[in-house]
Amino acid sequence: MSSNSRKMLFFILLVALAYVSYAYMIKPANKNLSDQRAKVTLKQSKLTELQRATETAVDLNKQLQKVEEAIQTFESKLPPSSEIDNVLTDITVIAQKQSLTPKTIRTQKSKDNRGYVEQPLEMELEGNFQSYYAFLLELEKLDRITKIRELSLKKRNKFEGHTEARFVVSVFFQNTGA
Repeated sequence: MSSNSRKMLFFILLVALAYVSYAYMIKPANKNLSDQRAKVTLKQSKLTELQRATETAVDLNKQLQKVEEAIQTFESKLPPSSEIDNVLTDITVIAQKQSLTPKTIRTQKSKDNRGYVEQPLEMELEGNFQSYYAFLLELEKLDRITKIRELSLKKRNKFEGHTEARFVVSVFFQNTGA
């Protein structure tokens, strides 16, 4: 073999060795590396989503705690239905304290709602208009949840400022059957 043919053979072997190295070593290693990078990127995106979900869960827990506190506050203002006499007595005492004369007090059919019961009481009172205003302010200060509906005032012709009121006050109670 001549020196040129040896050089040519050596060159061909070197090129073949480079091709074989690339095809069987470098190319699979690069593919493996890109696959691993894709997996890492996917796991990082999942981790980011998980962190966002965790932050949302913490926020939801805080909101849930606030809602539970609001429910407890609301329920603390709902007496058990056995205390309707006490609430009715409180309303009557407030009316008498404001110099209002109760003419009639009638209970209407209670409305059973989910978690609470609404007991409407139809009342008729007589007295000074300013006394009604003071009565409503005192009624608002009760520790119980109440609602005034169907309020109508009529002026009495005999005395100036003397009125007759007819209204429905709803008192809310805990629903012991729920």
